This record gives sequence, C-alpha cells and structure tokens, in this order.
Amino acid sequence: MTSADRHDVTDEALARVVRAESGLIVASLHRRIGDFDVAEEAVQEAVAAALRSWRVDGVPPSPGGWLATAAWRKAIDLLRVRARGRRLLGRLEQQPSFGSASTASVWTESAGAESGWLEDRVGPDERLPMLFACCHPALAVEARLALTLRAVVGLPTAQIARAFLVPEATMAQRLVRAKRKITVAGIPFTVPEADQLPGRLDDVLTVIAVAYDAGYLDPGAEALAEDAIWLAELVVRALADEPEAWGLLALLTFQSSRTAARFAPDGRLLTLAEQDRTRWDRVAVARADGYLTRAAELRRPGRFQLQAAIAGCHASAATAADTDWLEVLLLHEMLATFDPSPVLRLNRAIALAEVAGPAAALTDLEGLTERLANYHLLHATRAVLLTRLGELDAARQANERALALAPNRAEQLLLRSRLGD
Repeated sequence: MTSADRHDVTDEALARVVRAESGLIVASLHRRIGDFDVAEEAVQEAVAAALRSWRVDGVPPSPGGWLATAAWRKAIDLLRVRARGRRLLGRLEQQPSFGSASTASVWTESAGAESGWLEDRVGPDERLPMLFACCHPALAVEARLALTLRAVVGLPTAQIARAFLVPEATMAQRLVRAKRKITVAGIPFTVPEADQLPGRLDDVLTVIAVAYDAGYLDPGAEALAEDAIWLAELVVRALADEPEAWGLLALLTFQSSRTAARFAPDGRLLTLAEQDRTRWDRVAVARADGYLTRAAELRRPGRFQLQAAIAGCHASAATAADTDWLEVLLLHEMLATFDPSPVLRLNRAIALAEVAGPAAALTDLEGLTERLANYHLLHATRAVLLTRLGELDAARQANERALALAPNRAEQLLLRSRLGD
C-alpha cells in the first residue's frame, strides 16, 4: 500500500469517527466546563491532531476514545491561556475524575469507545440540545447553519466555507460571532419544552434542509448532503413522535434516491424528465415511503411531510409522463396553507403548467416577479413556459437572466445548454 493509499484509509476512518463522535464530545465538554467556544475549538484542534498523528501511526484501537482524550487535553490547554478560564480550570483540576490517568484509560481503552466514549453519559443524546442551541432563533440563519455543521457534524471551517462559496476568513468570523452570541445571550443547551417545541423544531429542520440543498446541487459536495441526512436521522431517533422530523427524513431520502442519475457526464444538472429512472435507488425510495407512512400515522401534517409526499409522487412514476400532476398540484395547494412562501408558489406553478397549461402558469407567476426578481429559478421556469408557448425570444432573455443569477455550476451548464452555448 502506498503512502497516499494509507492516508486515504486513515482519513476515511477519521471522517467516520468525526461524524459519529465529535458532536457528542463537544456536547459533553460543554456540559463539563460550561464554555461552548472552548469545547468546540478543542474538538476541532483534536481532529487536526488526529489527522497528523493517524497518518503516521495508523488508526488507534479506540479512535473515538483517542479523539475524546485529545479534545479534553486541548480544552485544558485553551482554558490555561484564556484569562476568563483560569478560575474554572483551577476548580476542574481539583476534581480527580477530570484529566486523570484513570479517566484517560477509560476513554482510550473502553471496548465501547467507538460507539460512545463517555462512560457516565446517560439519557438522551447530548447532541440534540446542542443542535437546538445552534439553531436558536436569536442567531442569524446563516450562522445557525454554519455552527451546526461545525459543532454538531464536525466539519472544518474551510470545508463549510467552500460549500457556501464564501472565503474561509468570512466563515471563521461568522462562527466566532455565532458562538459569542450564544454566550452573551445565554442561549440554553436544552431541548425546548412541549409548548415551544414545534416552532423550535421547525428551525432545526429548516437548517438541516438548507444544508442538504447546499450539497444536493454540487457533485463535489455530496458529503454535505449525506451529513444533512445524518442530522435528520439524529433528530428522528431522539424525537420519534414528531411527524415533521419523519417528514424531513422522508423528503431527503426521496431526493437522495436520485443521486446517481442527477448529473450528466459533463456535470450538467439533469431535470426529472431527463433522468434515467432505472438508476434511481429503489431501496431508498422504499425506505422514504416507510418514513412518510410513519409520519402520517402521527396525524399531524406539516410542510415537510407534504414536500415529501410531492417527492414521493415523482418517485412512484415510472416515467416523467406517468407523473400524477393533479395529485402534485393538490399537494401544493395543501402545502400553501402551511408555507405560503414565494419559492413554493413557484414550484406550484410548474405543476399547474402540467395540469392547466403553460399560459395559466405564467399568469400565476406574475405576482412573483418582484419578490423573486433575483432568484434564478423564477427566470428559468419562465423560460421553460415561454418556450412551450413558442415565445422563443422572451424565453432566451429569461434564460440569460437565470444564467446571470445561477450560483451553481451544474445549473449554469444546464442553462447554457438551453441557450445553445
């Protein structure tokens, strides 16, 4: 095995451990030391140390325990150099169970280290309260997303910055401000009480959905979409009686079932009508159907469940021509009662065009032209409808406007193909 091959093996092992353990370690360190910034930074430094060490020495027998021990030591180091942590450090060092040789032995040698490094952790998954804290409405939406990916999933700042097309320094500052806001505002690391849970859960699910979308349209960022599904699974395991959590998991699973068929060899995005449906993952479709059935059994419909049902309509059609567009349109009508956003109304117009014709859909879009003036998919949709009506000059102008606004290379390639470029 070459040096590069060994590095690939160790890097893949580290990626698995980071996804499974980093959020747990951050949450537990925060509970122990009461400083989210230190806890999160310590885990990131431990991951960087693991990357260097494991490439040389190989993956340790208990990689989760190794990472936990390293993170604890990094946290102690960070507290030592931070004036506000000095008194806290003194108290912690008086506790024999913290940082002692016996504790390190438990963390590094426990047979269950890979699945759960903390022997005294009981009760619900500690990542869930942290997820709610990272998605608190007091934080800006983009900060919620970045902080969730960094603290809960364990992605490094550089990777998050690449996914959202911003400089690493900009993303780093965004994370610093978000962590400072959590501290200053006293945002609690708790799962909300029942009377507050629906709204707060919607915030969490929305962040996960946005994370998935960021990876969905980029062939080079598919790992981000996988991380979003992992987060959705995390929420479902902890809140199994929440139908919207099941609805989001169903939606993302339906969408991920099309991964193998979503792009042309040149990287161009393929529309549903263009995709080879024999390449869709039917096992994933069946799994998504089961998630949606579980959500329906709880008898509390919501926007993610209805979006999943729409995705299910497409998944059940053998060809694009077989799609039950009337059902899709009716589901959109129901969805509008939960989410009257202009983007979802745009999606409704696509179904309306199939049921009532492109002229009716264009008329329906007139009320969105100002609100979505800088949204590329409005212009791309208008271009398709105008083409169907034979208004080719207007369609070309709409496609050119969409191309100027499109943020994603795969969509840009699709629009250029429509323009004949």
